[in-house]
Amino acid sequence: MSSLSEKDRPIVQLLLSTGTCPRCILRFCCVGSQMLYRHPHKDLMKDLQEFLRNSQEKEDTVCLDVVDPPCKRIRLEHGEEGADDLNHNGAIPSAGDGNSATESSAVKVCNVCLGILQEFCEADFVKKVCQKVNSADYQFTSFVFSVSLPPQLSVREHAAWLGVKQQMRNLGLALAKDDIVQLKEAYKWIIHPQLSEELGVPADGKSLFEVSVVFAHPETDEECHFLATACPDCFKPAKNKQSVFTRMAVIKALEKIKEEDFLKYFPCPPSSPKNLCDALEIQCNNGAVFVAGRYNKYSRNLPQTPWIIDGERKLESSVEELISEHLMAEFKADRRPFAIELVNPRRIRFTAEEMRRLQQAINDSSDKIQVRDLQLVTREAIGRMKEGEEEKTKTYSALIWTDKAIQREDIAFLDDIKELKLDQKTPLRVLHRRPLAVRCRLIHTMKSEYIDEHHFRLHLKTQAGTYIKEFVHGDFGRTKPNIGSLLNRTADILELDVESVDVDWPPTLAD
Repeated sequence: MSSLSEKDRPIVQLLLSTGTCPRCILRFCCVGSQMLYRHPHKDLMKDLQEFLRNSQEKEDTVCLDVVDPPCKRIRLEHGEEGADDLNHNGAIPSAGDGNSATESSAVKVCNVCLGILQEFCEADFVKKVCQKVNSADYQFTSFVFSVSLPPQLSVREHAAWLGVKQQMRNLGLALAKDDIVQLKEAYKWIIHPQLSEELGVPADGKSLFEVSVVFAHPETDEECHFLATACPDCFKPAKNKQSVFTRMAVIKALEKIKEEDFLKYFPCPPSSPKNLCDALEIQCNNGAVFVAGRYNKYSRNLPQTPWIIDGERKLESSVEELISEHLMAEFKADRRPFAIELVNPRRIRFTAEEMRRLQQAINDSSDKIQVRDLQLVTREAIGRMKEGEEEKTKTYSALIWTDKAIQREDIAFLDDIKELKLDQKTPLRVLHRRPLAVRCRLIHTMKSEYIDEHHFRLHLKTQAGTYIKEFVHGDFGRTKPNIGSLLNRTADILELDVESVDVDWPPTLAD
C-alpha cells in the first residue's frame, strides 16, 4: 500500500489488532487519497495485512547497524513485560506477531466508526438511499449529501486517537487530532460517486436539493454520559433538543477534559460493539421556491392570513389560502409561509406559459381576489423586497364614524397635516400572533371627505406597516396620536379599503 510508510506500521498494527476497520485505519494514518477509500473492504484488509508482513520481512533482514530506531524501539517495548500501552482490553501484539493482528481483525463491526465505513458504503445501502429519493418524486439537477452521526462516535474516535498518540509518542513523533481524516469526509468520498452514478446527477455542495441520512447506535447511546459529570458546563438543556448530548456539546467536552480523566471513564482503545449502526432516517429536502405577484382583494371580509384564535377559525378563508392552495398543489410543497415561500417543493421548473395557466386557475377559483404578474423569483429578490418595507407606501380609504356631530370645518385641518409621526403599540387584535412592541410609523398625507354629521371618508397615504384601524379609534390609547384624539371625540372605523401599494415589485409581465 504505497500511501503508507514505515512510520504508519505501529498505527496499523495497533488499530487492526483492536477491531478497527481498514478505512478508519487509513484515516488515522492521515491518508488523503479519496480513491483508496473506495476500494472494497476486503481488498483494503488484505492490503493492510500485506503491508504488515512486508514491513516485518524488511525488519527481519535488516542489519543491526541500519538506522531505523523507531520501529525497533516499539518492537522491543511491546516485547517487554509491563510495556506502557493504553490497551485496556489486552496487550498490543508485537511487531513480529503478524498473525495476531489478522485474527483480531475478524471483528465484524468497527470499534471506531460503528460500521459507517463498512456496511453503509456498500452498493445495497446506496440503492436503498436512491430508491427513497426516486420515490419522493423530486425535480433536481444535482444533490448535496449530508450525514448525521451519533455523538458517541466522537468519544470512540477520541479514545482511539489517544492510543495512536501514545504509539507515536513512543516513536518520538506527534499526531494532532486535526490531522486525522474526518469520518464524514471519508464517508462522502466513498458515497458521492456511487450516489451520482445511481441518481444520474452530480454531487454539488451548493445544490438546493439535499439527501440526508441519520444514523443511530442504541447499543452505545450512554457512552458519552460520563462527560456530563466531568464537564457539566458543556451540557445545558435546549428547547429544540431532545437530549443534552448533542454532537457539538460532546466535542466541546472532549476538548475540555484532561486525558487522565477521560481514561478513568472510557477504555482505550474502545471495545468492539456487537451491532452495526442503524440508518434511522433517509430524507430528501428541496430548497424553497419563491413565487411573487400582485393581487387585488374584492371583499372586506377576507383577511390577509388565516384568522384563527385559540384554535377556532373566525373567517372561512384568506388571501394567503386562496392563492397558495393552487401553488401548493402544482409545486407539491410541504407548507407555505406567506411571501409566498414554498417549502420543500418536489417540482421546481415552470415555464412562463405554465405560470400564466396557474395564475388563471387562481383567478377562476374565487371572485374575492385576482392575481397578476405571477412569477418565480429568487431568495435574494425577496430579501430586497423586505429591505424596502420601510420605504414602501400604501394608500387607503377609510369610512369613519364619530360620536359627536361634526361639520366640514371640524375635519378640514386634517388635510394640512403632513408626515404625522405615530407611536403604535402592538394592537390588541393581533397581540396573539405579533410580539409586543412600540413601532414608529408615518402618515404621509390625509384628505378628508365630509359625508354627514357623524360620517366622513379619509384618504390616507401611509408608511407600510401602519395599523390604520388603530390610528382611527386609538386602540384604548395604544396608538398616539389618533383620529379620536385629533378631533377630541370618539371615532371608529366602519370600512377600510387598500387602494394601492406603491412599490414597483415584482416586475410587470407582458400579457
